Amino acid sequence: MRKVIFMTAALLVSAAPQQLLAASLVAKINISTQTMTVTQDGLVIHKWRVSTARRGYVTPRGTWRPVRMNRMWYSRKYDMTPMPYAVFFRGGYAIHGTNAVRHLGRPVSHGCVRLATGNAAQFFSLVQRYGPGDTRIIVTN
Repeated sequence: MRKVIFMTAALLVSAAPQQLLAASLVAKINISTQTMTVTQDGLVIHKWRVSTARRGYVTPRGTWRPVRMNRMWYSRKYDMTPMPYAVFFRGGYAIHGTNAVRHLGRPVSHGCVRLATGNAAQFFSLVQRYGPGDTRIIVTN
């Protein structure tokens, strides 16, 4: 009997991390390819070009949930630069829109993940629909 209880407990503990990472909405940012792939319930629904940190700056790697959202935010750190449809995932780091679309696909930001404003609006809307608890943002090399 003890062996069965121990095995059941071990299975529950081993499943817990995967359940914590599971989400219906996932935005995976690939630094190497400068792309963001959005999956909804495991199916790819968008793949967009992005710009991440240029030399001398860092886009943090890891997995997060959105921590706050602002339809329009102005960066106090960088001369009140507009950050439309900002989805913050770690401190001052966010996924947000930009009008500098000619730079998308190359690392040119101060650390945020920039994408075309229309795409940022779509992502913002999806995060609103699913909620931060059911959304994951994954940044990898």
